[in-house]
Amino acid sequence: MTVFSIRVAGRVAAVSALFASTRSYCKAYLCDEAPDFSVTITPGDIRFEREKSAREDALEGIPTRQFNDEYLETIAVQRKIAEALFAWDTLLFHGSVVAVDGVAYLFTAKSGTGKSTHTRLWRELLGSRAVMINDDKPFLHVGGDGVTVFGSPWNGKHGLGCNASAPLRAICILQRGEENHIRRIPAKDAVTMLIQQSNRPLDKRLMLQYMRLLDRLSAQVVFYELKCNMDPQAAVVAYEAMSKDGKEAEQ
Repeated sequence: MTVFSIRVAGRVAAVSALFASTRSYCKAYLCDEAPDFSVTITPGDIRFEREKSAREDALEGIPTRQFNDEYLETIAVQRKIAEALFAWDTLLFHGSVVAVDGVAYLFTAKSGTGKSTHTRLWRELLGSRAVMINDDKPFLHVGGDGVTVFGSPWNGKHGLGCNASAPLRAICILQRGEENHIRRIPAKDAVTMLIQQSNRPLDKRLMLQYMRLLDRLSAQVVFYELKCNMDPQAAVVAYEAMSKDGKEAEQ
């Protein structure tokens, strides 16, 4: 058993893991502070993640992926921490987040649509002004005066991200298109996506709190739909629209 603490989304979790590799996986978030909560991983948790993955593959109609126990433990830790953070009005979300001049923009879509490619185009366009916060599973803290996005150890297959946070200005739903076009959409049109892309609690007693968090999230950020190709102009179109709207809202 390996025991360590990590700070994620402003809270400290004491983790009891089966494998030393899990501590290494979380190395950018290690701390020695007093924990706010603790999680313990058991062989049963790893078995649950393996069975869940197999069910999802069957639904997708793809061959069952074979993951080792070390990888599955990192997912089990993620799931238990995400469940605990509901107590602090925090959601785990599926998306790629880039911050520009200290303000974050989150891009979400089905896997394979091009989230990582699009945020790479932003970094190429904006240079040092753009910082990757997380490329896969950021945390969103829904406060009373805005939403803050936090990096996490679960930052995608390319490992793009950092232990940082920023106020979240907008969430953008990506779709593939031949031409680049962005439009602002009402929150009600984003509800289905929010449910699909956020981590829903396993504990059904938390479901009402989860739905209230989504309502508050919807009220505090703006939403966009971007149809785009992989041309660098896609980043220009998206950044100009999203940053302009945000500045006008602040005035």
